[in-house]
Amino acid sequence: MDADPGADTATTPPDSDPTRKRRVHGMLKLYYGLNDEGKRVELAESLDPCDINGPHFDPEVYLNKLRRECSLGELMDQESCMVKQIRALDSDMQTLVYENYNKFISATDTIRKMKNDFKKMEDEMDCLATNMAAITEFSARISGTLQDQHAQITKLSGVHTLLRKLQFLFELPARLNKCLELQAYAQAVNAHRRARCVLQQYSHMPSFRGIQDDCHAIMDQLAQQLRQKFRDGGSSAKDLSECVELLLQLDEPAEELCDKFLSHAQSRLETDLQGLEAELSPSPRTDILEFIDRGCNEFVSNLCLVIASYQELFMASGKLHVFVDALAARYFSLVERRIQEEKGVGDNSLLVRALDRFHRRLQAVAKLLPGSAVPSQGTEIVVRAARERIKQYLAALQSFYLDSLTDIRQALAAPRLTVTSTNVAGGGALAREGATGKDAPPSLPDLLSNLSGSILNQIKSVLASVHLFTAKDITFSNKPYFKGEFCSQGVRENLVVSFIKFICQSSRQFCESAGDRGGSTPPALLLLLSRLCLDYETSTISYILTLTDEQFLVQHHTPVTPVTALCTEAKEAAQKLLNHYVKVQGLIISQMLRKSVETRDWVNTIEPRNVRAVMKRVVEDTTSIDVQVGLLYEEGVRKAHSSDSSKRTFSVYSSSRQQVRYAPSYTPSAPMDTNLLSNIHKLFSERIDIFSPVEFNKVSVLTGIIKISLKTFLECVRLRTFGRYGLQQIQVDCHYLQMYLWRFVSDENLVHFLLDEIVGSAAHRCLDPSPMEQSVIEVICERG
Repeated sequence: MDADPGADTATTPPDSDPTRKRRVHGMLKLYYGLNDEGKRVELAESLDPCDINGPHFDPEVYLNKLRRECSLGELMDQESCMVKQIRALDSDMQTLVYENYNKFISATDTIRKMKNDFKKMEDEMDCLATNMAAITEFSARISGTLQDQHAQITKLSGVHTLLRKLQFLFELPARLNKCLELQAYAQAVNAHRRARCVLQQYSHMPSFRGIQDDCHAIMDQLAQQLRQKFRDGGSSAKDLSECVELLLQLDEPAEELCDKFLSHAQSRLETDLQGLEAELSPSPRTDILEFIDRGCNEFVSNLCLVIASYQELFMASGKLHVFVDALAARYFSLVERRIQEEKGVGDNSLLVRALDRFHRRLQAVAKLLPGSAVPSQGTEIVVRAARERIKQYLAALQSFYLDSLTDIRQALAAPRLTVTSTNVAGGGALAREGATGKDAPPSLPDLLSNLSGSILNQIKSVLASVHLFTAKDITFSNKPYFKGEFCSQGVRENLVVSFIKFICQSSRQFCESAGDRGGSTPPALLLLLSRLCLDYETSTISYILTLTDEQFLVQHHTPVTPVTALCTEAKEAAQKLLNHYVKVQGLIISQMLRKSVETRDWVNTIEPRNVRAVMKRVVEDTTSIDVQVGLLYEEGVRKAHSSDSSKRTFSVYSSSRQQVRYAPSYTPSAPMDTNLLSNIHKLFSERIDIFSPVEFNKVSVLTGIIKISLKTFLECVRLRTFGRYGLQQIQVDCHYLQMYLWRFVSDENLVHFLLDEIVGSAAHRCLDPSPMEQSVIEVICERG
């Protein structure tokens, strides 16, 4: 039975059970003391004699311990377990033998082959040793044979070398003449330098003296040709530098050559500058990128070549700095002139690419000539160009805004809304002329939306164009100025903030040209601009500045205008515009009322049968203003109206109040002076501020306009004298105004109070104060 598991294992292929294979490999690693990485692990040896896996295991002690500690059943179980382990170990051993059988055979073959190979190698090594011994012997024989002739061979070799040198010296004049004919000046100078020391050393000998004189004559002629070539200056900078280098090797004065070299280089560079200056002529110019490319490829490249050649030839750098700075100043002047001609603000990419190429090429000068001011001056030109571009974009935005306002004024000049008297009497409904036509002019909300949207789109377009200056692939964008000051002060402050302030300031200027009728500014434009400034204060300013900060990664290292300050300025502009709108509209209505009072004979007028046309016009205009303001502003808060506000009997016409107030004015036995009674009544009346600031809602705006209009009406009445029918006409007019104006104001008592004052003043100025019956007044007003 013990052999059955082993037999089954023996018949099983080794690779058919991966789990068992891994377990066997694990046991091998455990046996050899290796970890999972194949490295040996030192394990502490167990000294326990009962540890069956330890090196000090004692079977007798282990069995005695089991017999003492375990029962019979446990001993039987332990025996079964041990039998299973023994069988498993036998199976694993058989598997290990099967798996490694081929490897053992291969190792045996390898060892047998190595024995044969090493045998052959030993034979070859013995042969090599024999050959080396033979070579050593032959070498010793040759050295012994040639030992006597070695000194003679060395002497002959020295004589041969000397003869070759002498032959070179004797052939030198002919060689120099040949080089002179072929204009191989560098070869001639090198050959003369090689022989100059020898000829100088043996110049006391007649033969060498002759060679030396001939060579000097030839070299003088060569130097003369080099000087002439240098003076002509027609060669390239590389040829000139080679010419100077040869002259320096011929012991020409370095100071004089330095001056001549710079002089010739200056003439060539000035030719390049003249070519650039010709590009600035009024004739059709190339674009700025081509201009910068020509300057970089011609002037800057030649300047760098001159600097490199000068530094190779001469040591004095002071003259070079002066030379470079003078020519660079002229070049920078031409570049700035060309940049200033870029007035258009359409496409900014060409200018940015040109400035980037200009700045990039000047870095070569910084590497060739450390300490030169040319790179920093070039950077300043780029900075100035960016600042000038910011100014141009600001001017373009301002011009766009003013042009937009001109378009709006033209649109507002077209007829849009008319109000008929019938509609006013029926509740103030509006009749829009041509509202359904194809050519109907845009409404105020449309004009406001178009203006606000076009301004915002223009700002975004300008920011996108300016953002090219800070693109990652632009070399000068990494400069500190473009990382800090350009973004915060240039773009944010000098462009965006300045434009927002310009909008507020230019809008406020419409309030400074007010005449009797508000100047030439349309009231609707004042209303629209006030709403625009209010929208800017509410959300637009914050949105624009947030967009700018995110797009340009603005870091507020320097003081900048806070958003709250701009919002405050925009709200102040909106408030001033709205106040001025109220004043202008109030003055327009007041002018009609003033003329209607001043041009009428109130003493000799006839008995009133109708409401005067000017009162109907006042109601019509007020209704139009109400609709106009309602297009842009919310309704606002009104005080609770009484249920009969539209049909309410005007308080001055009521019999009780009329007797209290007006009886003394026309009753001979009045117990109290009329003026005294009126003044006492005013002490207990609420004071009305006519020109108080209005709130941003329709009710507040209409309240302000009506206050100005009725106050003007009151003051005009106080300056006139009335007859009986004149007073009654004022009664009719005021009742008509009361019927319609109460619905426009925040507090109807304000209209009642002012109309009360108008009728009261007319009564005080009346020669025969006989009021009309209230029922008659109502019939006249309802009849229209």
